[in-house]
Amino acid sequence: MTAAQSSPSANTEPDANADVRALSYEEARDALAEAVTALEQGQATLEESIALWERGNALAARCEEWLAGAKKRLDDAVAASSPSASGRGGDDAN
Repeated sequence: MTAAQSSPSANTEPDANADVRALSYEEARDALAEAVTALEQGQATLEESIALWERGNALAARCEEWLAGAKKRLDDAVAASSPSASGRGGDDAN
């Protein structure tokens, strides 16, 4: 059991997904869709399925990072434009 825990694949898991941090949102999304498709086909071995799931998890987290960043940028843009918009807000109220 200890040998399985220290197997080479267990030691390389972080390295296997190291490229995820460099992916754009679209690249991560597409790679995630590929991982899901591969899992849904059910042809992978248990070890391959675990690796696909781990990669999918990393890809989903990367997509969430991109989306959170995009939301913050939009929120900041709206907040920056709100003071000027509120000055004209009187016209919208009528």
